[in-house]
Amino acid sequence: MRAKIDSILEKSVLFVLVLMLFSVIWQVFSRFIIRNPSTITDEISSFSLIWLGLLGAAYATGQHLHLAIDLIPEKVVAKKQNLFDGIVYLSVTAFAFLVMVIGGIRLCQLSFQFGQTSATLEIPLGFIYMVLPISGILICYYSLDTFITNRKLHKA
Repeated sequence: MRAKIDSILEKSVLFVLVLMLFSVIWQVFSRFIIRNPSTITDEISSFSLIWLGLLGAAYATGQHLHLAIDLIPEKVVAKKQNLFDGIVYLSVTAFAFLVMVIGGIRLCQLSFQFGQTSATLEIPLGFIYMVLPISGILICYYSLDTFITNRKLHKA
């Protein structure tokens, strides 16, 4: 199942990146060549950047490419690798669930409730914000899956 999610997420991130690329290219072309700037490309590229950043963070979590800051010396961590891995993965899961999933769902609800729309595209902002709980769920899944897999490997 993880391979399927990886594949879908990878293709989604690539699609959003290509969409943002074409949006920016069209903006430059329409502004400097045609001399009639496009009004929608600014929002498309901004929204694409939001989606790219959040889905990219989920993808990086799944591929173990996320940033790590070592505050505790490696010798201490090596002795209690399972404990420190557990703390890290469960902390990431807790943050992603509480802030991204629950907070993101609440943000989407409020956005739809108040009828917020984007200025140029006039689409409900709740659809743009929906990437927050989606990426939060993916980060939770990847963190828990990695934690469980690592525990099985260390027990064997």
